[in-house]
Amino acid sequence: MGRIAGGARQAARQITWYVGTLMGDNHYRRYVELRTRTHPGEPVPTEREYWKLRHAAADANPGARCC
Repeated sequence: MGRIAGGARQAARQITWYVGTLMGDNHYRRYVELRTRTHPGEPVPTEREYWKLRHAAADANPGARCC
């Protein structure tokens, strides 16, 4: 029984990670990690500022978006 429950928990974690990645839940965390690694000592935008900048950049350069 424990083996099945452990497998179910692992599957649930993987599904949660996948959905979170698709929805952008970890984009800011990854951005902060990259920013601190490539620009140490420089200020890092807040999460709110990050999403504003990201959406403004997408609106300014729509690229290959369908809509």
